[in-house]
Amino acid sequence: MRVGLVTADAGHPLLAAVTELLTPGHRVEWLDPGGEVRDLDLSSLADVYLLKARTPRALALAALLEEHGAPVLNSAAATARCQDRVEMAAVARAAGLPFAGTTSVPTLGQLAAAGAPDGPLVIKSRFSRRHDLVARADGAVRLRELAAAWPDEPVVVQEFTVNSGWDHKLWVVDGRLFAGLRRSELAPDGRGPTLPLPVGDLPAGWTDAALRVGEIFGLDVYGVDLLDAGGGAPLIVDINAFPGIRGQAGAPEALAQLALRTAAHDRSRGRDERKVPEVSQK
Repeated sequence: MRVGLVTADAGHPLLAAVTELLTPGHRVEWLDPGGEVRDLDLSSLADVYLLKARTPRALALAALLEEHGAPVLNSAAATARCQDRVEMAAVARAAGLPFAGTTSVPTLGQLAAAGAPDGPLVIKSRFSRRHDLVARADGAVRLRELAAAWPDEPVVVQEFTVNSGWDHKLWVVDGRLFAGLRRSELAPDGRGPTLPLPVGDLPAGWTDAALRVGEIFGLDVYGVDLLDAGGGAPLIVDINAFPGIRGQAGAPEALAQLALRTAAHDRSRGRDERKVPEVSQK
């Protein structure tokens, strides 16, 4: 099988581990989304592509690959739904998921001009990307500071939910759950390392919500950030298409197996199902 990695960082730990699992039995290719599309040979595409990058150029490239018949994980459309936090919240809440109430504001400057908020707010860039804005604002002074630093940034606003200060990070690869605990990026001391969290220790409602995200958004590889909103009730505050999933035993194997099965299924459409090549467990 030929597996393509759509990423600007082929050395990412998760992708590097997947590459090691797949080679030498399969061919792994790196496709830089920052390259020129005209240099891409559309007549000889890989059997499946893993869409790790989420930039506009990466999404456009993924859509082009799909137009020419190549399966992409996650699809360009599913990935795009997780980039716009307004659409993300609307889709999640319409499906009944416990997603934080989210309001769109054209710019931070307009938000600051409205005066002091009624209570603490969480301000996020509307469009999810690396190094985007995620901050807490308890009053007008902090809003003005953020507006000065990000004057034209389209943002979304969520009411701050009192919590333990820990984000519950749930990752899903082809229906298999992984979990970790990380200090919230809103915490005074910053995030720090991700701590292990056995999936079996999570309430059933949390795992059910995380798995439903994949069904609703059409995602195969994704992350869900949850808070304990009190009494063990989960509150989803963000969804990420194809996150890093660092340090989770079994995640590279699950991703490699998903890639091979997707490629085999695509090859065998209209014919008898082929046996999916096995991935060795290390």
